[in-house]
Formats: sequence, structure tokens, C-alpha cells
Amino acid sequence: MMQLPDFSNPLWFLVATLVVFSVVIGRYFLIAGAFYYIFHKRFAGKWQKRKINSKAYKEGQFKKEVKWSLITAAIFSVTGALMALLWQKGYTKIYDDIHQYSLWWLPVSLLIALIVHETYYYWLHRWMHHPKIFSIVHKVHHDSNITSPWTAFSFHPLEGVLQALFLPVLLMVMPMHLYVLIIHLTIMTFSSVINHLDIEVYPKGFHKNFFGRWLIGATHHSLHHKQFKYNYGLYFTFWDKWKATESPVFHKLFEEKTHS
Repeated sequence: MMQLPDFSNPLWFLVATLVVFSVVIGRYFLIAGAFYYIFHKRFAGKWQKRKINSKAYKEGQFKKEVKWSLITAAIFSVTGALMALLWQKGYTKIYDDIHQYSLWWLPVSLLIALIVHETYYYWLHRWMHHPKIFSIVHKVHHDSNITSPWTAFSFHPLEGVLQALFLPVLLMVMPMHLYVLIIHLTIMTFSSVINHLDIEVYPKGFHKNFFGRWLIGATHHSLHHKQFKYNYGLYFTFWDKWKATESPVFHKLFEEKTHS
């Protein structure tokens, strides 16, 4: 393991938390900001036909989304620092020697992590839509009825905690290289921003080809924010297809938005 300060020391734990916070929130502003500028500002006219919703955003929506995202980033940061501490004390299976496991394990571990994460989130997401749970845990996210790139991390703190717990638990049982973990976290941010963009960026016919039919995009997730009872997935559509919770209007809407 690379030499790191002792994160069990409260001062170094705080430093680790602040470093992780700067990375998480920096990545959020960089990726969400880039997508917002490109698709909603700089080239808005070019992408207008692919905009899912025609209504204007609520006044102050972006400000609220950023506020909740800052809180989410703080939660993710504490969890990240805790994961670093657990790694340092030998309680996780994170590794930094690329030869500790076979090279084929690098992509396989990423794929497994994404599939397991998808499974965890799909069922968590359905639970959060239970009437007794929704208003407490998930309503903050759905206050963004029309999503934007800034919606990506806009969660109630309880939802933020439930989402943050996944990776530390997974990494206590499954080996993953440090850089593969970073790739997973980057995919998570890109996927969330694309899914909440409210502009369909994938090409015509993508929803039917071998690869695209399993990936979630803006059309798929925008329908979830409008219909509530469909499209619960995070990265992939396989659980929605298997459990018949994919919106019946998804294919038609995708084709309408990508016809030209």
C-alpha cells in the first residue's frame, strides 16, 4: 500500500475529508458545468429539438440543486475518508499494486461493481418511492420535475447516506484496484449528469442496438421524473426490462427526439 498519513488521527481524517470533498465537488462542477454550458447555453439551439421537456425550469431550481449537491458531496466526502481509513487498516480489498491480481480482473471488477451497484440502486430506488418513504427520503430529488445537469447529486441527506454506503460495503468483500475505483466514480458522475441532462445525446436508433438498449439516457430518466412509477435504473435498463418497470412510452419518445 502507498504511504499515507494515519487517517485514524482526527486531524488527518479531517484533511482527508476536505481533500475528497474538493475532488467530489470539483468533478461535479466540472462535468455538470461543462454539459450545462455546451447543451443548454453554447449550442442550445442545435440541441433544442432533442430537449425532452419544453417547459422552463422553476425559478431558483439550479441554486437549490447546487445547495443539495454540496451537502451530498460532504456526505460522500466523509464516506470517502472513512473508506480510506478502512483501506489503511486492512478492512477493505482495495489494492494499488496492479500485479496483485490478474490484469483481466481490472475490467471484470469494474463490470461487476457496476452491475451490483445497479442492482442495489434499482431496489433502493423502488423502496424510496414507497408512499411512506418518498416524502422523507426521495422528494428532494423529485422536486426537480424537469431535470438539469445540476440535478445529478441533488439528494436529501438521508438518500445521500444510502447511496454513499454502497461502495465501502462492496469494497470490504470484492477486490478492486484504486484506479478502477476512480474510474467507477467518474462513470457514476458522467452517467448521472447525462441521465439528468433533459436532452437526448445518444444517436438515432441507439435504444435498439445491442449496446444502447441496455444503457440509460436522458429520455429514459426524464420519464422517471415525470411518471414516477417507471424507469428506476441507475446505469442500465436490465432490471426495468426484467421487472416490467420500463416506461411504455420510452421507445416512442426516444424516436421522436432523435428522428432527425
